[in-house]
Amino acid sequence: MAMAGRAGGGGMGEGARIERREAILCITITREARRNAIDAATAASIDAAIDEAERDPALRAVLLTGTGDRAFCSGMDLKEAAERGAGLGLVPGRGFAGITERRRDKPLVVAVNGPAVAGGFEIVLAADIVVAADHAHFALAEVKRGLFAFAGGVQRLARAVPRAAALGMILTGEPISARRAHELGLVTEVVPGAELLPRAMALAGMIAGYDAEAVRNAKMLHDMAADASIDESLRFGRLYGEKTLASAASREGIAAYAEGRAKA
Repeated sequence: MAMAGRAGGGGMGEGARIERREAILCITITREARRNAIDAATAASIDAAIDEAERDPALRAVLLTGTGDRAFCSGMDLKEAAERGAGLGLVPGRGFAGITERRRDKPLVVAVNGPAVAGGFEIVLAADIVVAADHAHFALAEVKRGLFAFAGGVQRLARAVPRAAALGMILTGEPISARRAHELGLVTEVVPGAELLPRAMALAGMIAGYDAEAVRNAKMLHDMAADASIDESLRFGRLYGEKTLASAASREGIAAYAEGRAKA
C-alpha cells in the first residue's frame, strides 16, 4: 500500500519504512509476511522514528500504518518470542513498539489497513486519531495465548468504553468490526480501503498546518484532563489557554477571522 503525498526524504529501518512527507513523518510496518507483527528490531525502528519526530520542530505529526491489507499489526512476533523469549517488542520506558507507554507532544495518526490484534490494538488505543479501513477488525487476543494485554490494552479499554464492552473483548479475545469500534468511540473514522491513506494523510496534514503550540497544548490538556479532576484540569487549561491567547499565532488567527481573510 503506497503512501500518498510528496516525499521529502526517508529510508528503511529494520521492519519499517520511514518517510518524511512535508511536515508529516510516515512510518509503515513492512513485515507483511508476518502479518506486520512487531519484533525487537521493528520496535526499535519505530521508537527511533518517533524520537526523530519529537525532536524536529519541522515535523508536526506522525502517521503510522502497515504494509498490505491483510493486517495493520498482529502484535508481538510469536515466532521470535518462541525462539528468543517473549516481550522483545517492548521498549523500556516506551512500551510496545515504542508507543504504548510513551508521552508524545506530536499527534499520532494511525491508518488501520487491516486487523489490529493484541499489541496492534494496543497501538491503536494509544493513538490520537484512528482511521480504519472498513475490512479491519480489532481484538485483544492475548488471553487465547495464556497472556493478557498489559501494555495498555486493558488499561485504556477500561477508561474508554463501558465495563461490559471492555471485558467482553479482554476476557474472550474475540474481535470486533471497524464499525463496532467506531460505535464505541475507539475509531475516529471508517472508510473504504482505497480511501484509507488519502484520508489519514489529509487529517495529518490538516493538523500539521495548525499552530504547533496550540496543537501541543490542546493534546496535553486532553490527556491531562482524562486523568485528573475537573477542577484540576480547568486550572491547567486556564494556565495554558492564557498563554495561547497571548501568542502571535492566536492574535493573527483572530485578526484574520475578523477581517474576513486567510491567515498570513
